[in-house]
Amino acid sequence: MVKDKSGISGWLVRPAGRSLWAVLVVVLGVTAARTARAGAGGGMDNAIVVRAARIWLAGGSPYDDPRFLYLPSAVLAAAPQVLLPPAVLRVLVPLAVTGCLALGWACALRLHRTPLHSRFAALGLLGLAAGFAPFAHLVRLGNWTVAAALALPLCLLLADRGRWTAAGAVVGAAVALKPLLAPVALLFLFARRWRALGALVLVPALASGAAALLMPDPAGFFTRTLPFLADGGDAFMRPYESSPAAVLPRLGVPGTLAGALALLGAAAGVLCAYVRWHRADPGPLRPAETAAALMLSAFLVSRPSYDHYLLVVLPVLLAGATCAGSFARSPWFWIALVPQLPGLSWPYLEPVRRRAFLDSVTLCVLAVALARHCRGGRAPGRTGDPRVLWEAENPERQQMPDPSAR
Repeated sequence: MVKDKSGISGWLVRPAGRSLWAVLVVVLGVTAARTARAGAGGGMDNAIVVRAARIWLAGGSPYDDPRFLYLPSAVLAAAPQVLLPPAVLRVLVPLAVTGCLALGWACALRLHRTPLHSRFAALGLLGLAAGFAPFAHLVRLGNWTVAAALALPLCLLLADRGRWTAAGAVVGAAVALKPLLAPVALLFLFARRWRALGALVLVPALASGAAALLMPDPAGFFTRTLPFLADGGDAFMRPYESSPAAVLPRLGVPGTLAGALALLGAAAGVLCAYVRWHRADPGPLRPAETAAALMLSAFLVSRPSYDHYLLVVLPVLLAGATCAGSFARSPWFWIALVPQLPGLSWPYLEPVRRRAFLDSVTLCVLAVALARHCRGGRAPGRTGDPRVLWEAENPERQQMPDPSAR
């Protein structure tokens, strides 16, 4: 039976009941509590940053640890964690990561004019937490990718409301913590928002410059970290990378050819993002899909590129499902997510060191499908407030006028 999508959208934007919110709180709480119980230092990746800050406070260089892949400003941001007791840190970090992911989802909803008290708001976050494996991975690791997962939807929300300079500052602050959102600078370039682009560049430059002056190795990020990444990291990191440049050599493809294919795919994705922006249709889908295409293109070629990087773009795309013509209504969007279903065991890919093959499939299918979506057309006037769309497409369900008013 073919269901009316507009009717489904209308049901989704209605208020959620208390029982649904209770289930969501339980799922998020269990995810954070499991990390707090099993991990120390708030997760392995957070512990790396905290260890770098501890080395710096002891007078050493944070770049003595080759796995510290952040700008100098991240050391200052991590320094307060050094002062916290381990028992507090192991509880506080997973709660903070979960809270940031929830706030990012809320910003993505408001970008697409979806009510925060709606069924879609609760079901969407519940689906991400319980049905998308990288969500739990990010909470368990305590990775600072969560800063980008919050900053991107917040940036797009501010830009959609005309506050481009503030949007640039938000992205700049996220880059100062982890330079993952640097490709979003192209969005400001497409939009010719030069002041916002200046804010994006100046915030991390000033923060990192000031922090570098306090370190014994101020140029360590350029002299040690960037060469380390250019060499593909180390033997511990490579099995978990999901970019084609890292996965294809494991299948026997020469490294040079794999890198060239990844670079070609990334260039095609950027071109499609440019086409999507210059289609200039009204509504929030334009900046959301353009930014997501830019980030997925970067993930195709970046080293490293992990499964939890997908949480930077997925909430922004998923929140558009209530808008007609969005990429989230494409079947390929959902097909790409199948390898990320928790508990689904794939033959020959059960070992955790082979999971990167599944992550690469999701990344590549999402990137290609979104690029095709960006390149194609869309009927005008089909974006905007999902409640308005539902009322426009279901006139028979609108409230009848009061006969006494005649």
